[in-house]
Amino acid sequence: MGTIRFEGRQERGQQPLAGRPYMPGYGIKGPDEGSGLLPWSWARQQLADSHDYWLATVRPDGRPHVMPVWGVWAEEAFWFSSAPRSRKVLNLTANPRCVVTTDSPRDPVVLEGVAERVADSEAVAAFADWINAKYAERIAVEFFTANATVRVRPLWAFALRGGDFTGSPTRWVFPRSP
Repeated sequence: MGTIRFEGRQERGQQPLAGRPYMPGYGIKGPDEGSGLLPWSWARQQLADSHDYWLATVRPDGRPHVMPVWGVWAEEAFWFSSAPRSRKVLNLTANPRCVVTTDSPRDPVVLEGVAERVADSEAVAAFADWINAKYAERIAVEFFTANATVRVRPLWAFALRGGDFTGSPTRWVFPRSP
């Protein structure tokens, strides 16, 4: 996406730093024009409300791999589950960097992050509860224990509102953990 111009502000806590992405040739307005910078709370809501997500990973030979997944946005991360020998889990084992997008092409949120398998039984049980509540399912926690539960921690995110293409693009950069 190129470089980012940080004309936004950093809020206290774990809030990411918001700014306009560098998008030459698209007529993108300044951070105080159009809708202005989107609040992170708006992007979080889009991530939480999405029914399906697209997960992009990279095969060990460098070829891209994209698949739809069910998932949840919880604890400031994206969570999903897959079979341990699925292509996406094998790819993430070799290279944990990935991209997750919401299912709305009109009001998209694109998140780049680093994936990690979650083995903690309490965290997996919480994930099972979140998935079952979101999708009105009754999937036993043992199903997720037998599979790979994956958490994607964001590095940066991008979003825009389709009704304001030139005045809403926002890119967030997340603080790094010490």
